[in-house]
Amino acid sequence: MSGPLRLVLGALGAVLAAGWLALVEVFWLPLRVAGVLVPLSVLVAVVGNYLLVVGALRLTGSRAVAVLPAVVWLVVAVGATMRRPEGDLVAVGGGGLGAVTLAFLGLGVLAAAVAVGRVLATPRGPVVPRT
Repeated sequence: MSGPLRLVLGALGAVLAAGWLALVEVFWLPLRVAGVLVPLSVLVAVVGNYLLVVGALRLTGSRAVAVLPAVVWLVVAVGATMRRPEGDLVAVGGGGLGAVTLAFLGLGVLAAAVAVGRVLATPRGPVVPRT
């Protein structure tokens, strides 16, 4: 596969994967098993955000493309905290669910920021040791 085509397909795949994963995580926020709140979305957000950013860099070799999954995830996750015109609110902020939502947003952003920091700090091309 040629360079530009690989870059475009990699960017498209990273954006679609990040958007889909963010939607799934947001709808998993109120997940309960036997009446107990299970913060599965927090774990998936941390692992998913890190792996999507690092994977996008490995797939495309582009730092700009590697940052896209973090930006898309953030847009979807923050968008879920805003009330829709109909009055619906997906990510709520009260009680135990509010704590899970806060952990989801905070730790998800932290994982994405760490991954983006590592990607941006990665030296370009072969590293020549100093003598």
